[in-house]
Amino acid sequence: MSVPIVKKNQILTLEIVDSAFGGKGIAKIPTEKGDYILFVPNTINGQTVKGRVVKRKNSYAECKLVEVIKPSPDEKEIPYQAISGAPFARLPIEIQKAQKQTQAIELYKRIGKIEHIDSLFDEYIESPDVWHYRNKMEYSFSAIGYDVEKQEEFDGFALGFKKRGTWWIVENLEKDSGLFDAEFENKLKEIRQFCEASGLPAWHPPKKEGFFRYLVIRKSYLTNQFLIKLVTSSDGLEHFSLNKFTELIDRLFGDRVAGLLHTINDDIGDNAQSRLGHEDTLIGENVIKESLLGLTFEISMQSFFQTNPKCAELLYAKAIDYVFEDNNIDDTIVMDLFCGTGTIGQLVASKTNSKVIGVDIVKDAIENAKENAKTNNIDNVDFFAADVNKFLLEYPEYQNKIGTIILDPPRAGISKKALKRVIELNAKQIVYVSCNPSTQARDMEELFGANYELKKLSLVDQFPHTSHVEAVALFTK
Repeated sequence: MSVPIVKKNQILTLEIVDSAFGGKGIAKIPTEKGDYILFVPNTINGQTVKGRVVKRKNSYAECKLVEVIKPSPDEKEIPYQAISGAPFARLPIEIQKAQKQTQAIELYKRIGKIEHIDSLFDEYIESPDVWHYRNKMEYSFSAIGYDVEKQEEFDGFALGFKKRGTWWIVENLEKDSGLFDAEFENKLKEIRQFCEASGLPAWHPPKKEGFFRYLVIRKSYLTNQFLIKLVTSSDGLEHFSLNKFTELIDRLFGDRVAGLLHTINDDIGDNAQSRLGHEDTLIGENVIKESLLGLTFEISMQSFFQTNPKCAELLYAKAIDYVFEDNNIDDTIVMDLFCGTGTIGQLVASKTNSKVIGVDIVKDAIENAKENAKTNNIDNVDFFAADVNKFLLEYPEYQNKIGTIILDPPRAGISKKALKRVIELNAKQIVYVSCNPSTQARDMEELFGANYELKKLSLVDQFPHTSHVEAVALFTK
């Protein structure tokens, strides 16, 4: 038997010499049979890192990043606190763009089997803002913290982001991360200090106990206001002054507070949205207003809404361009599946006489969508709160009456059953918006088998400093 090149859980010192789609750095170990490949997520070409082997195969291994020993020559200093959610923040945006575009195109060639993808590529759409572009953040409390300077865990009280590769350890956010609102993040430590001074414990993830759990924030770029939600358990609530917490938030942010919510979450699961509790509005509203391409939207804390609204405008504009590609959608039905708060559907409805139907499983999002349509005086759109696959089964009368289907599924992509139903509707064209090109490339095989052809494809960088890139594709019969 041959001796394995690496062993599971072995920690290796590796030099990253290349990168693959999804932010995976590539290291190589020379062997008599050729290079043995090791993939290390969230690493940069030129870095020297420590990686722990989590999966081992004959020709490659997958590792978890333990620490960066030496930075890449390409990295630059930035004035923000490093966080796990932005592993490429120190890499110049031009290099990020080149890598994302090259790797995504290769992905479509390999998984989608489209050798001529270069000739169908439309454009790479960059984010208008590289920094402070996010409109939502979720900060975690934990009784297990990590001191970044000392590089060691501590028992106590932490509020910030989870340490990479863990679900129980939180690194205190001491200053602006560069991704969300600078004023809010620079004052987050004051919220942490207030909560810690209450004497009530932060949530202890392994023990499934504690009081403080999450702080969730939405920001409106239309009004420059915040919707803030504190999530706690009920254990100790009688000893916590929500009035004093409200006074703190008012003192810190004043008129920027559109609403302050409190959610009781006694679910032991790691989720800011409770299934075993309720939510109260302490002050203001429980929704926030945002504007996209001239339309106004009310968004609840639970509703899906694009995280980078300025870039989302460019993404939606591209999707709408594809919908109207042949200028022939009037007198047909447009179906917007996985519609969220109905953004794309309403934008399309405002530009045509066509009937637009929006479907999403999240009831709150659909209620928001209906209210938004009223606010925007759009009456040729209907929204349904339903599972996409079940909806398509329950309304077979749309067979051969759909001119355009807009797909905007979650990161896992559309299920095979739902995609089969979509194909059976026999739409003339499908505009597929994807936050995960790998699942979109996978679904292309089914679409090609149903006599759809890829006409155009654009990439959209909605999340600078991460490995994510989105795609908009136009398929026609």
